[in-house]
Amino acid sequence: MSAADEILDIVDENDRVIGRRPRGEVYAKGLRHRCVFVQARDAQDRIFVHRRTPTKLVFPSLYDMFVGGVVGAGESYDDAALREAEEELGVSGLPRPRRLFTFLYDNGAGLSWWSAVYEVRCDLPVRPQAEEVAWHAFLPEAELARRLTEWEWVPDGLAAYERLRAHRSAH
Repeated sequence: MSAADEILDIVDENDRVIGRRPRGEVYAKGLRHRCVFVQARDAQDRIFVHRRTPTKLVFPSLYDMFVGGVVGAGESYDDAALREAEEELGVSGLPRPRRLFTFLYDNGAGLSWWSAVYEVRCDLPVRPQAEEVAWHAFLPEAELARRLTEWEWVPDGLAAYERLRAHRSAH
């Protein structure tokens, strides 16, 4: 099955499931769905950063400071966070990511999804999926902050990162 054929839950403005559609249709019609964003840090507290492959359906070749992706139909946010983190990092046996908060991402131009933000410690050697990740590194937070103005980032990841920084400063 191709990524475009994967079935996703369609949700309303209150994150209630109102239907199911294939991912390709969800993207083409701008239907609201669910996604997970997982910030992975290594033993030195550096953040996993990567550049998406040019074949990605959404935001190809852009940088991201989260691993994650869409929540499958009937799948919980928590299960999707663990599945996506292990898939994208290329590891198994990762601790369950810790959910921090959820927000509605909406770019005002037809892209909208409920976004659950997580964090996880990854002390395992990573082997990112070649289909998903073109380049990767664990970067210290200060270097990531410097790169925010130098690299082209996925807009939903940037929105999640800004909310995460605000969340951490409030707690």
